Amino acid sequence: MFGLFKKKPKEIILEDFDGNPIKAGDRVESLRYELGECVLEKGENGIEYVSIKTGERVLWIKMIDASTERQKVRLIQ
Repeated sequence: MFGLFKKKPKEIILEDFDGNPIKAGDRVESLRYELGECVLEKGENGIEYVSIKTGERVLWIKMIDASTERQKVRLIQ
């Protein structure tokens, strides 16, 4: 009724393997799937890692490290 009780989409806060915050547009080194250097992009299905070398796309959810709950990437300064 009138949209009063709709859930607002939760903003995703990502951290690299070392705890540094990462966001769309950042360049990272992938530690999984042999992607190499990647760029974070907002895609149709959410945040994706796009390999610079191959163009392969991987969703952020597949890059979660189970023990730390951080992303299996390292931010490139």
